[in-house]
Amino acid sequence: MFIFSLTYLKPINEVEKYLPQHIDYLEHHYQSGHFIASGRKVPRVGGIILCRVESREKAIAIMQKDPFYIHQIAEYDIIEFVPTKYANGFEAFI
Repeated sequence: MFIFSLTYLKPINEVEKYLPQHIDYLEHHYQSGHFIASGRKVPRVGGIILCRVESREKAIAIMQKDPFYIHQIAEYDIIEFVPTKYANGFEAFI
């Protein structure tokens, strides 16, 4: 499992120009089963995506298709982790 931590490189008005494309990207990966959760950081300086894929290479390939990445709207930190303890019901996402 991977955490994508996005930090905006551009002002919010630039972020919002690409938001519809980014939402389409998110929806595609929710439908494919790759994404589990996503949302804005508070304060609004970026976002978080929880991604379920089998390898770092796959995670990077998915990240590189995000319009925020393509148009250099955000930089990404990818953190890999292995969930060993979690709430009841979460095992469906692992």
